[in-house]
Amino acid sequence: MRRLIATALLLCLSLLSVPMASAETFRFTAIPDEDQSRLVERFQKVADYLADELGVEVEYVPVKSYSAAVSAFRNDQVQLAWFGGLSGVQARRLVPGSQVLAQGSEDAAFHSYFIANSATGLEASDAGLPAAIEGHSFTFGAKTSTSGRLMPEFYLRRQFDQAPEELFSRVGFSGDHSRTIALVESGTYDIGAVNFTVWQAAVEDGRVDTDKVKVIWETPAYPDYQWTIRGDVDARFGDGFTARVRQALLGMNDPELLESFPRDAFIPADNDDYAPIEQVGEELGLLR
Repeated sequence: MRRLIATALLLCLSLLSVPMASAETFRFTAIPDEDQSRLVERFQKVADYLADELGVEVEYVPVKSYSAAVSAFRNDQVQLAWFGGLSGVQARRLVPGSQVLAQGSEDAAFHSYFIANSATGLEASDAGLPAAIEGHSFTFGAKTSTSGRLMPEFYLRRQFDQAPEELFSRVGFSGDHSRTIALVESGTYDIGAVNFTVWQAAVEDGRVDTDKVKVIWETPAYPDYQWTIRGDVDARFGDGFTARVRQALLGMNDPELLESFPRDAFIPADNDDYAPIEQVGEELGLLR
């Protein structure tokens, strides 16, 4: 009897020591590219959707900056992230084995808008930025934003062969696209660079006065946002978990959920799709 009891106790202890992947919380974050309250509302719905699809507890972890999103991914505080093109490249460099799972259907050919306060008198152009932007004040978004800094600076340097600090009277960094729109609309800055989807959503929602601020140029297309996952999730959540996350993202077809991004759908993507972003990041010294 004593031997049976001892055996039973040993069995219980051994079971307790076995890690249970299904009991672990799967966490994700997103770069804070617009107003934080809108992000929390959007990504809590995404967390609920992923929890239902994956059969595990899922938690959205908000962060205050693009660099904080990359750090959370590097430090394994999150296992999945909705990154911009540049922040995704940064994260995958820091966490070998990480991979892109999906991008929005719009992200394969993304654009930045250059916007200007109407008082500047600057007019829209299809042939590049007007030469009259020189000497005005200008704001980027976040310092490591692809659509709010990396690609706008690339096109500025290519057209004018000058650094932004040489071209403009004053250069700032707003921190996010919503803030850029507000700063240009108010006249705090004359010109700014923004994510085209954030601009379009703000116009549709009536959150921007197009009598005071307008688009003056649209950049050529480039790859941008994507979902990136750590390479060790299968070991923690079970074989095939990465593939299940990819399928859940590609299967996200709720119009309300997609509209919150805003995206029409998510499509397959991989690391190689972001080689152009990595190259530009190297050229501008934004990757170390």
